[in-house]
Amino acid sequence: MHFASDNTGPVHPRVMEALMRANAGYAPGYGADAVTARAVAAVREAFEAPHAEVFLVGTGTAANALILAAMGQPWETVFCARTAHIEEDECGAPEFFSAGAKLTLLGGPDGKIAPEALEAALREAAGRSVHQVQPGPVSLTQATEKGTVYTLEELRTLCGIAHAHGRKVHMDGARFANAAVALGCSAAEMSWRAGVDALSFGGTKNGLMGAEAAVFFDPALARDFAFRRKRGAHLFSKHRYLAAQIEAALADGLWLDMAAAANDAAAALETGLAATGKAELMFPREANILFARWPRHIHRQLKAAGAEYYLDGTLEGPDPEDLLSARLVCDWSAAPDATEAFLALF
Repeated sequence: MHFASDNTGPVHPRVMEALMRANAGYAPGYGADAVTARAVAAVREAFEAPHAEVFLVGTGTAANALILAAMGQPWETVFCARTAHIEEDECGAPEFFSAGAKLTLLGGPDGKIAPEALEAALREAAGRSVHQVQPGPVSLTQATEKGTVYTLEELRTLCGIAHAHGRKVHMDGARFANAAVALGCSAAEMSWRAGVDALSFGGTKNGLMGAEAAVFFDPALARDFAFRRKRGAHLFSKHRYLAAQIEAALADGLWLDMAAAANDAAAALETGLAATGKAELMFPREANILFARWPRHIHRQLKAAGAEYYLDGTLEGPDPEDLLSARLVCDWSAAPDATEAFLALF
């Protein structure tokens, strides 16, 4: 009953096999190897973007922080959702790697940025003087940290607002695959065709050991990224092991199959929780994350039985009927019997 995070699940066997193949013999370091060349080509093909600049890193935080540093200036601010990963879970990495850029937090429903909030913030920032922080890039999270998914229309609207104000758009795609499966769209439709200029393409949360891709659909934004990656200590010497994971994920649609399995597991969990009559769903479940509330005594039963999930805040009080809020995440390997065992404890 492992629902703490899609980071906690195993690596897909096909990815492990690819790593073993890459482990044979010797290869040039720092990305000058044949496996990296194939992985970069695979990313470009998947996104229908033959001229995209692609760089591999080991973590999603590195991808987000280094991309945003390349897209903005130290005296600028990045516009993002209040619940964005770059705000809540990256320990100031975007600010650090950008040499001091701020984050401007925007509201909206279900973990999304509301178009009117972005429009108002960009309009206000446009008139700032030399004494004030200047407007920088916009960062969108797809799927969001609340498990919801921006529709293609919503993405086009937000990117259009950003571009109308001369701002570039970054997408935190740690769960990009889950969102693409949820929408039934292509990678291109949910990225550069919607107006996204640069993407953190996630793999670690989707069955890889630890590999992410920084993808620049606007090559001009990547002009100094290689130096930022090196200076930021994220250029792996044995680069082929990052590349082998990305190549394996993109081969024969494995990345989408893994995301579909995770989404389906979360949907089954959602249906089962609703059927108990004892859990209250907090946000629409559109990808592989869901949030729910249930009484404290049920939480104790679940934990005693070994269930793993994160609490997302509590309602204060000692009464066993007081509600606790929980976040549950499914990965590609989530088993139906584990879900059934979890639900049987309600």
